[in-house]
Amino acid sequence: MSQITVIEVPQWQGSASATAHRLRDGAKLLAEMVPDAVRLRVDIADGDTPAALAATAARTRAALAQAPEGLVVTVGGDCGIDLAPISTALDRYGDSLALVWFDAHGDLNTPGSSPSGAFHGMVLRALTGEGHDALLPGRPIHPERIVLAGARDLDPAERDFVASSGLTHLTVADLSEPATLIAAVGKTGAAAVYIHIDLDVLDPAVFASVGTPAPGGLLPDDLLKLVRALRGELEVAGIGITEYEPSRPEDQLLLTSLIADLTTP
Repeated sequence: MSQITVIEVPQWQGSASATAHRLRDGAKLLAEMVPDAVRLRVDIADGDTPAALAATAARTRAALAQAPEGLVVTVGGDCGIDLAPISTALDRYGDSLALVWFDAHGDLNTPGSSPSGAFHGMVLRALTGEGHDALLPGRPIHPERIVLAGARDLDPAERDFVASSGLTHLTVADLSEPATLIAAVGKTGAAAVYIHIDLDVLDPAVFASVGTPAPGGLLPDDLLKLVRALRGELEVAGIGITEYEPSRPEDQLLLTSLIADLTTP
């Protein structure tokens, strides 16, 4: 079995949630749920400015450089913590990388279109090369190599981007069969995939410990089947797991099993 490294990034400043401070505890708990892993922790920069978020991203890149060979699981924290891991994967894999973004939301706003101004709602768009100059990857990913999976709460500007960019959007209904996701990723021609998981992709009727819940999400077993299907078809360039705001013991119990299953073969 290859080595697993978990990188804990307790960034909360990129979130618009009123209870975003809980993300710090959520990052710690998520890191502890990844079994048999080398554990690294990133000290986050103070503040919520683009410069502060960029400083945390730089520290995350430095932690990634310390990770031994094998699967790296980056846990947060808000969705913005995946900027550095995905940028690093793009540097390594280039056009052979696909990105599957499990999220209830699009995270496709720009600073000009965002209703909240929060970076966690802009990070996926930033990865395509549009956003704050300090928060852009060295090598952007083309939207045609992105699969947005399970999103059901999109702002108007995000819907426009989905319609015009070539990005693939699979609804929760589309994801009822893993083969649909595998086919969508297959169309990108990718040899490797980065898997981003915002835990609000789960149905809040089953898992409610997130800051921005949206009804009608995936069930945990369905998410696990989809991730296992991806891992069975493609090299995994990394996994990001984000947006856990611990608030209910039953959610922590559910996650303890789910995270172990998501991150181990």
